[in-house]
Amino acid sequence: MKRRVAITSVGVVSSLGRTPGEIIKCLKKKAVAFERRVSDGEVVTAPVGNFNVRSYTGSFKDSRYLNRGAQFAVASALDAVRNSGRMGEQMAEAGLFVGAGPNLNIGGEFPDVSGGNIDRTGLQALWILKFLPNTAASVIARLMGIHGENLTVSTACSASLQAIGEAFRKIKGGYLNCALAGGGDSRLSPGGILAYRKAKSLCINGHDPAEASRPFDCGRNGFVPGEGGAFFLLEEFEEAKKRGAEIQAEICGYGCSLDAYNMTAPDRNGHRGKAAVTAALREAEVSSSQIDAVSAHGTGTILNDEREADLIYDLYGKTRPPVIALKSWIGHTSSACGALELAVTLVCMREGYLPEIRNLNEPCHGEVNFVRSGMHSPFGTAVIENFGFGGQNSALVVKRI
Repeated sequence: MKRRVAITSVGVVSSLGRTPGEIIKCLKKKAVAFERRVSDGEVVTAPVGNFNVRSYTGSFKDSRYLNRGAQFAVASALDAVRNSGRMGEQMAEAGLFVGAGPNLNIGGEFPDVSGGNIDRTGLQALWILKFLPNTAASVIARLMGIHGENLTVSTACSASLQAIGEAFRKIKGGYLNCALAGGGDSRLSPGGILAYRKAKSLCINGHDPAEASRPFDCGRNGFVPGEGGAFFLLEEFEEAKKRGAEIQAEICGYGCSLDAYNMTAPDRNGHRGKAAVTAALREAEVSSSQIDAVSAHGTGTILNDEREADLIYDLYGKTRPPVIALKSWIGHTSSACGALELAVTLVCMREGYLPEIRNLNEPCHGEVNFVRSGMHSPFGTAVIENFGFGGQNSALVVKRI
């Protein structure tokens, strides 16, 4: 018998909220947390307000070694486990799969670099932990007592979706019965903003911050950086049913690939991105015509949106499933975007609601069915797409149960 994989719990920290109720309320009220940076009036960001990781961890001395992105990972992971009712010894043999990005808060950690010397009075003895990609995983494992197979994935904007996909494969293949998977990230530090400014990736908007993010619009000029985290408890389907878990969705297929084309730009023909999505569909044993909704990567950058719109049209053609772009609501959360967009998609799936792509006034592709007005529309099968720097491509197929 084929092993199936269920999502039985979700933990999320986002600029839209931290519970399904808060998230769907913001989507329906068209409320976003976009704001202009005080230190750089041209740049708009989507921060998470009123966040303190200690409200999740309690008194825990090693929380000082968590950079802000890692804090979001830990907080959402703890919520996912606590919401599941599967605690203590029940998590001992679980796997742990984490999507993580680099800590670009270099100026914040080393404000007085002179002549290449970073040592200073007060520098933490273990400052390196704030820059190691697996620090979040280490803290999550300690707090939850997790000892099973694990992996920290750092494949840019594809990282957390790939972490979830790898956890799915481990359970499907019989290596694990349970795994915690997701990611967290923040690039809102001066170093992070500088990095994306230099790469000419950011939306530079002198008008209303709420109008800055505009995926697939002809007037797009870059993305709005966001932050947050989301984690999922994945379990072998029959075991989840046996313990009486609430099954929120089933993961049915996963695919990933590399462009091997350019460090920042997507492949011109989109063949490898299409291959990742096709692989996920094939593993899920569904055709493109059976997909009810597509959660697009949709960054709002010139090349990404153009290539992805072509990819969607090539894949789905005349079936034209509705396409949403959640970065228009939460910003681009870098290595955490796949996990956060999966979390929001699951909320929408449960509510039977498709949120509009905000600020989409003139679509860049006339044959793609972009959602331009929020609507109640039940959907049971969705594809999540993510594409990242370095030519990283990933896709996940989920079904409502």
